[in-house]
Amino acid sequence: MLLKSVMKHTIFCTKLTGDGFSEFGDVIEVGESPMTINEGMCQRHHDLARLNFETSGQIGISLFDAEIRTLPYEFSLMERHPLGSQAFLPMGGDTLLVIVAADNGGQPGQPMAFESRPFQGINIRRGVWHGVLTPLSGQGLFAVVDYVGEANNLDIHQFEQSFCVERID
Repeated sequence: MLLKSVMKHTIFCTKLTGDGFSEFGDVIEVGESPMTINEGMCQRHHDLARLNFETSGQIGISLFDAEIRTLPYEFSLMERHPLGSQAFLPMGGDTLLVIVAADNGGQPGQPMAFESRPFQGINIRRGVWHGVLTPLSGQGLFAVVDYVGEANNLDIHQFEQSFCVERID
């Protein structure tokens, strides 16, 4: 039997910020200038993500119930959704590992990793390569806003070598 040696590439996650994530999408979080509504009893943090969807389908809201993962975290699969952006909103105080990569000729380039703070959500732009939903704490329950339709909205890439995400301490 021939055994194949698999080398892992290590990447380090950084804190999720709007500036650091802007190439890939939006960070959805409470801002500094909310609008006061509902007779002064509510603060609306307005228009926090640029949602973009193909008109052949519709915008859907789903609930994803994902298993909690730990760091270091190993992965070899990335995916993208060519027909619509995809927003992930934690239903509790969950933190999230976000893995993304720029497109490199139809496949993901070098992955980058971000770690969210509690109550931060993300909107991944249409066509951006990303890892699977990877909560690091909480219950793992997320509201997801994305494209729903009959057309294929999923491209998958499997790397030959795996990546290991670690936290910078």
